Parts: sequence; structure tokens; C-alpha cells
Amino acid sequence: MRVATDIGGTFTDLVYVAPDGRVHTAKSHTTPGQFEQGVMDVIQAAGIEPQEFTAFVHGTTLVINAITERKGARTGLITTQGFRDVLEIGRGNRPDFFNLEYEKPRPFVDRYLRREVPGRINYRGEETAPLDLSGLPAILEDFRGEGVEAVAICLLNAYANAAHEEALLAEVRRLWPEIAVVASHQITREWREYERTNTTVLSAYVQPLAHRYLDRLTGRLAQAGMACTPYIMQSNCGVDTVQNARQIPITMIESGPASGIWGAAALGRLIDEPEIIAIDIGGTTAKCGLITGGQVTLNTDYYVERSQTSAGYPVMVPVVDLVEIGQGGGSIAWVDEFQRLHVGPQSAGARPGPAAYGLGGQEATTTDANLALGRINPDYFCGGTLAADMAGVAQALGRLAQRLDMTPTQAARGIVRLANNNMVNAIKLISVNRGHDPRDFALVAFGGGGGLHACELARELNISRIVIPNHAGVFSAWGMLLTDLRRDYLRTRIVELDGPGAAEQLSQVFQELEEQALQAYAAEGIPASRIRFLRYGRLRYQNQEHSTEIDLPGGPIGPEQMGAIVEHFHTAYEREYTYRLDAPVELVTFHLIALAEVDKLQPQARPLSHRNPQEARKGEREVDFLELGVHRATLYDGARLEPGMAFAGPAVVEEAETTVVIPPDAHCRLDEYGNYRIELAAGQAGPQRNE
Repeated sequence: MRVATDIGGTFTDLVYVAPDGRVHTAKSHTTPGQFEQGVMDVIQAAGIEPQEFTAFVHGTTLVINAITERKGARTGLITTQGFRDVLEIGRGNRPDFFNLEYEKPRPFVDRYLRREVPGRINYRGEETAPLDLSGLPAILEDFRGEGVEAVAICLLNAYANAAHEEALLAEVRRLWPEIAVVASHQITREWREYERTNTTVLSAYVQPLAHRYLDRLTGRLAQAGMACTPYIMQSNCGVDTVQNARQIPITMIESGPASGIWGAAALGRLIDEPEIIAIDIGGTTAKCGLITGGQVTLNTDYYVERSQTSAGYPVMVPVVDLVEIGQGGGSIAWVDEFQRLHVGPQSAGARPGPAAYGLGGQEATTTDANLALGRINPDYFCGGTLAADMAGVAQALGRLAQRLDMTPTQAARGIVRLANNNMVNAIKLISVNRGHDPRDFALVAFGGGGGLHACELARELNISRIVIPNHAGVFSAWGMLLTDLRRDYLRTRIVELDGPGAAEQLSQVFQELEEQALQAYAAEGIPASRIRFLRYGRLRYQNQEHSTEIDLPGGPIGPEQMGAIVEHFHTAYEREYTYRLDAPVELVTFHLIALAEVDKLQPQARPLSHRNPQEARKGEREVDFLELGVHRATLYDGARLEPGMAFAGPAVVEEAETTVVIPPDAHCRLDEYGNYRIELAAGQAGPQRNE
């Protein structure tokens, strides 16, 4: 029995594959403050026992929540003499450029907890001044007195030579064995001092919390009889061992969203849809990512809390390239001082939740609006596990409507339309703003709210093909069962690609990284036969500030391949920036992905049914389709629909974890994997392109 659990802001999801190959799902409410209890609750809700597990994968929002809610550990920083203010200086590129009162984000380590040690490594990795640790005992004694719970170490140019950091790390562990400590070279070997320093600080900041949580979770599971090795979902679309995740918890920062985007890519390869816009609409947030050629894009310039008015905090670890906004089923509708309606980013969360939960929520949310418009069945709310408090919904919408001087129905329509508009803008950020035309993609929508909003989003973006995956309500957990063990090794070293010996340098560095990966896996008992490598390089025109990543060939790289590599870069650069330069090209950063195979889900096609979909019909209901008006829609029981069945809108498909709203004149069929494949009519998909 292979099991995956995913903790979201509102629900904790579970997917498991039974010994007979069938996939089963379960949901329970997230338990803030004791997330492991939510995992045990959802296991109980699924009716399974941990002693039955042969594989267990877990994703969590713990790390990102600890950072955004400032619930991490008191952290001290040790850096090179003269560089304690790197965190304070940061970068000069501020988003709110014309605000004369702009303030930089406050560092996670106050200045009095940032200390220095003498010693210097230059940018070539050469020692120019020896490391002096004579003052370290006094630094650590001061840290003890200040109540420091974690120590971050980031020395100048450690990406080029980590010898000083390694010595300092070893001495801290000797002098203070019980302290949580992490050094920058354990996380990344990329350049940029501010970004490296901030990443190391954030990893130390969440390390004690992550240690406690992972220890409690694995302890509870072991106590319940689980004997298999647990894996933790990483932000790079792979899983890793608990041991490695405990050392570098910052790699879990976008754990759940990564698995959803990865699952969408895997699904696209399965159903021959290599170009995908994936959107995960949950209870608290909506996350969207772009998949091209069946591959997920990663980057290492991820920022926490970056907005139009804040520069945010950089995190230099491989993270799936996505845009996340505070827009989900629990997003609260509110009115500002100018009587304008807004939706989100504040969320009602799991408790009290939307007004419909009947747990004390007083504010109208997107879920409440969908209920009021007939898009969600109040008699089958949360799969029939919860009775929708429609009186509470009416009161919440009534109060909002009174402030806006409109009817409750108009207010509900406004909430859903605004939520849709916010999500459309997020999708444009990862498509149109990157030089991609949304009309060339299929929209894969999942999460509890994916099916509710997908058709309206697609119509606004002129997308004609929509896929609502089987098990859409727990799709991120499903994606975890498709992942391999993955570790990313990055190293900054500038190589001029038209210079002498460039091919040999590329081969040598990749060989060194591969040997490093093999040794790390071997230390955990994973044989080389299970490991495969993918190579990438970050290239730029000579002396540019930033780079573009392209894939590189495996094995020895010869001089005859350099021309193709350079042309590959020109093409990728031109697609993103619309032009190319007649200038020398240089490789800045080597990127090796080391994948180790684990036992994972192999989706199986099911035979197509020739039965009439009317057998799954539940009845009819008045449903508000926003711009398309109110229509009497046919209701279908998703559990009774089978592959091969097809029907036209207006319709609503009701499942235990999600609801799929299919507008008039749209057509839906179930493919051999049980996915809903929706085609919008020409008028539905907006104006068609003139080729």
C-alpha cells in the first residue's frame, strides 16, 4: 500500500494505492499547531493502518507558514569579518520605486545577533587570509545568553571554496552539540552573497521547528506500526529522505504546490498534452505553473512575500516556477474605504472557515458565494460530510451586500467574478509575461476549487481545452506518488564557451558533481544502479547580470557539441526576451539533477464504458453561470460516471472532494483515466486567433 499525504491551509489530503492497484482518497481538516494530528486523522478517515504501508510520502506547508507567520527559531548568523550587514544592505531593486518612505523588509536576524570571524576566501576559491576561530567560543556564549536556538553560517565566497565554512561548522558542533546549525555550502554553491546569506538564515530559522515536526510525525507513524521509509516532498518536484529534509528544511518551502505541478506534467505526458497551464485552487491559495514540452520549469530566484510594495526575501534553492496568490475557497470578501469589493488574500482557514461551515465564520467567502449561486450543492457539501449552514451564508452575504448597496445575489456574483479575475491575472504572469500564448496550452485545474472555476478562467484566456483530473480534490497528494528521489547540485563557475578547453571544463565539473551525488546516495544505502542524471546549465551573454537555463547533453562533452549548445541558448533567450545578441556566451552555473528511482504509482487506463451517462444523473438545479446567465443544469454523481461517458452542459458534476461546473454549450467526456476533458465551444473560448 503506497500512501501520500498533503497538508494544506484548510484540508489535509490523502491518496493511497491499495494492493489491487485501485486508488482511494480521503480528506480531513488541517490541525494548525499540531499538523501531525491532521495526518493521523486523515489516515483514520481513509480506514487504513500504518502497518499496511509499503511507501509513504508527505508534503507540508509547515516551512512556508513558519516564515510568513514569523514562528521560527531565534537565529544567530556568523559571517566573514566586515560582512555582517549583507542582510541589511540587500539589493537596490525595490518594487515600490517612487515611494519616498519605502522601507526594506526587516532581516530575520537582528544586527546584534550577527557576528563575524576573520578569514577570507576570494572569488577564485583561493585563501587570502586564514580562518581565525579564536573568538568563536565567546560568540557562542553570547548566543546562549540571548536565547539563540539556531545558528546560520555564511562566509564570503564559500560557493567557490567551502573549506572555511566546513571548519567553522565543525567547531560550532563541537562547542555546542545540541544547537541547530546549517552552513550555506550545505544548501547551495551558487554565487550572490545576499541571496546565499538570506537562504541560509531562513533554513536555520525553520530548522528546529522542522526537526520537532518531522520527529513527531515519524514517531506517531512508527508508534502506529509503520515500518517503511518515509519520504518528504521537496520544492524541486522530487522527494527526499527525512534525514536529508531535517538537515536542509528550506527545500520543503513549496512542498505541496510542487507536487501538484509535477502531477499535472505527469498527467500531460500520459494523455498527450505536453503544453499545460496548471492551476491548483485550494481553500487558502491558488497556485499556477507552466509546463512546456512535458517538463516543469524550476528556478532558484524564488522570493517569499514579494509584492508590489515589498522586495520580499530571496530563497536560493530549486523551486518549481509558480505564481501563488491568496485566492481560494476560504478567501474572505471585504469592502475598502472607497466602497470597492475585494476578495482575499485574507482567508477564513480551516477554523472558523467559511460561514457555510457553521463554526463561527462571519465573513462571506468564495465558497459561500458559490453555494449561494447554486454552483455547490448545499445538500452534498464537503462530500456530504458537513451540513452547509445556508442561513449563515445568507447572513454573511446580506451584510456584505448592504455595504455595497446591492442584492446578496449580485454580491455573490461579484465575489466569484473577482476571484476569477485575480486567478486570470496570476496565470498571465506565468504565461503571457513569459512570452507564451495561453491559447497554445490546455488548462489543467485541480484542488477543491479547480473544477468550480476552470471553465470561466479558460474562457477569459481563450483556452479551448480543459482537463479536470481524476481525484482533482487531492491531486497534489496524487502527484507525490509519481515522484522519484531527487537532489539538485548547483555550482557557480564561469566558463567562456568559445574559449579554449571549454568542453573539457564542462565535462570535468559535471563529473565532479555526479561523483558527489553518488557518494551522498551511497551513504544512505541507495545503489548507483538506481540513479540517473540530468544536466542543465545557466548561460548568459558575456557580463550580463542574469542567466537563462537550458538542458545540456549527458556523457563526455566534446568541442563539436559547443556550437549546438550556444545555438540552444540563443533560441531559449530569444523566446523569453524577443531578441538575440551577437555577443560571446558564457556558462555561469552548472546544474545537475540526480534522480533515484523509488516505487511509485503507475496510472492504469480503464476500459471505456458504453453505458448511458444518464444512469449517473442526480437531478437538476438552477445554477448561475455568471456572464452566461442562470440555467437549469443537469447534476451528475461523479462516483457513477465511467470512462467513455460524454455529456453536454449546462451541467454540474458532484464528487466527494470537488465540484465541476460545465457551462452551456460546453462538452465533457471522461477519458480512459477518468479525467474530465472539457471542450469549450468557439463562442465560449472567446475570439479565435487569425493565423
